[in-house]
Amino acid sequence: MKGIGVSAGIAIGRAWVLRSKVRAGAVLPGDGVLPTDRVLPTDRVLPNDARPVEREIDLYRGAVEQAAASLERLMEQAGDAAEILGVQLELLYDPLWESEVIDRIRRRSPAREAVLGATEQVAGMFLEMEDAYMRERAADIRDMGNRLVRVLDGEAPDVSPGKGEWVVVAEELTPGDTIGLGDGVVGFVTQVGGATSHAAIVARLRGLPAVTGVSLGSVADGDSLVIDGETGVVLVNPSPAELEDYLFKQEAFSERRRLLATLKDREAVTLDGVRIELLANIGSAADMDVSLAQGAEGVGLLRTELLFMDRETLPTEEEQFQFYKRVLLRAAGRPVTIRTLDIGGDKPLPYLGLAPEANPFLGYRAIRICLEQPALFLTQLRAILRASIFGKCRIMFPMIGRVEELRQAKAFVALAQADLRAAGQPFDAAVPVGVMIEIPSAALTADVLAQEADFFSIGTNDLTQYVLAVDRMNEQIAGLYDPYHPAVLRLIREVIGQGHRQGIPVGMCGELAGDPQATELLLRMGLREFSMSAGSIPVVKEIILRSKTL
Repeated sequence: MKGIGVSAGIAIGRAWVLRSKVRAGAVLPGDGVLPTDRVLPTDRVLPNDARPVEREIDLYRGAVEQAAASLERLMEQAGDAAEILGVQLELLYDPLWESEVIDRIRRRSPAREAVLGATEQVAGMFLEMEDAYMRERAADIRDMGNRLVRVLDGEAPDVSPGKGEWVVVAEELTPGDTIGLGDGVVGFVTQVGGATSHAAIVARLRGLPAVTGVSLGSVADGDSLVIDGETGVVLVNPSPAELEDYLFKQEAFSERRRLLATLKDREAVTLDGVRIELLANIGSAADMDVSLAQGAEGVGLLRTELLFMDRETLPTEEEQFQFYKRVLLRAAGRPVTIRTLDIGGDKPLPYLGLAPEANPFLGYRAIRICLEQPALFLTQLRAILRASIFGKCRIMFPMIGRVEELRQAKAFVALAQADLRAAGQPFDAAVPVGVMIEIPSAALTADVLAQEADFFSIGTNDLTQYVLAVDRMNEQIAGLYDPYHPAVLRLIREVIGQGHRQGIPVGMCGELAGDPQATELLLRMGLREFSMSAGSIPVVKEIILRSKTL
């Protein structure tokens, strides 16, 4: 079978099929669907008096306490991944979450059905988003729901296959599952999920091969499995010849990984002596830990959307400040580029009341929203500026299409600074302010923008789809989405050149920056700052070390 490799390596072991209590919410193409013992919400209702209702509320609150205790135990053994579980721990005690569950119980749903319904409602909001990173945050919600339902079913909140060499097979793996499965697990295969899911992040952190996007209906407990986390290949009950072939590949991969690990602390310097900066794209402080373990020299893109998405109200300035502070402290003096809120379009915030749009990628989103909602924008800017004293911080504006928008955004930064001065709150007054170049109009006027910006970062994902008029989420035309198209490459070269001519640094934070096939080309175009997913850093560094810039 063929899926998507999300954590490189070869795993060989016996299948252990993990069945979820909560629906993953999506089924990928294929004939097979994993069996599940999940019980859907039913028409069963509680008797019409107060005693059963209060009893179910007590059951729910008891389950919360047990689930929280299990999460705290897992966090003690999770190391760098502990913060992923910390998000769930906070959510367990979130007043809005508790209110949603208890309201369902008071409407006569038993505690189990109330938890299932609330879990799927909140997770469903994330699943409707087109952005892969945001969509996969639904797994964090379902992880918490699974844990609660297990307790309400009289089971242990955590699961483990026990001793042996096991390849875990699941419709979806939650972060808690991934962290708590024990030392006997050698790899993961899932039907749902992707490279930016927390389960994939934890798999990479633990060095475990993982494949997603595989139809797994034919896999049974105890089957012999081989998975290739780089190519996405999954073999069920392989022949002796196939097994021997993959044992050889497993040893070769292990040797290559040992070689790449030796590069972690080496500077990325080309053969002709040019120093290259390798940064990471992250969404949380936990992602920061994964990135540093891969040799990242800082953060080229901190997505701030997640802080706004998993809730029903806007985060306060204090909540945002604590989040940015946490990331900057984890970075320990390394640069961190914070992208201001990039919502709207495929990443709606229901509590903002944004109207549905026929063409969301060209619509009311990102900086366009921020400039029209001063309270929203100023709150985020004040929080970032307050956190700036705890590290080396940069502010980046997304979706800039014209110089007037950049000037307006910079004026808001000045207002936020004035607010903090009036309040006597310290901040770094010299925080660089830059532009994410992802709209053709911005690329074509880079010479003008460079006179107003402190730096550029090229977002090749959106730039490619806008230049080629190809929706990158549309499977029917996926073959037309090509970041190597001459039109895209010409604009990239122009942006890099204009930035250098105006004396400002130019980086790249789109997927192309982490594509090993593009590394030498981008070096010769003059790119000196690459930001990518953590797992790509060692491979790109290896290429840089044996390349020249001319």
